Amino acid sequence: MNLPNRDKAFVPAAKLHDYLLSVSHSVGRSKAKFFRRFGFDEDSASLLEEGLVSIAQTEEVVTKMTTPFGTKYTIDGALMTPRGLSVNIRTVWIVEENEAEPRFVTAYPRPK
Repeated sequence: MNLPNRDKAFVPAAKLHDYLLSVSHSVGRSKAKFFRRFGFDEDSASLLEEGLVSIAQTEEVVTKMTTPFGTKYTIDGALMTPRGLSVNIRTVWIVEENEAEPRFVTAYPRPK
């Protein structure tokens, strides 16, 4: 199954800068350490955004879960890093009630 309206998937800027790349965020800092280890930082945030959206648009949904806020979709994929490495990550997207555009929720190393 593909992510519904995958061509409209988007990553809010605050999710990149204030969460996924923030070493001071209480929840995001461990993810920031992971992504920064591979060369992602404020200067390459657009590359990270493009990679996340590409995964949403090209890879298959692994799990789908209905929540009170909307439907969450988990999608695994390979992310090309600024250092030229490919890392396997898990991404989570949500299509909120009465919305059509999938919004990025989080990403982290793909569990083995």
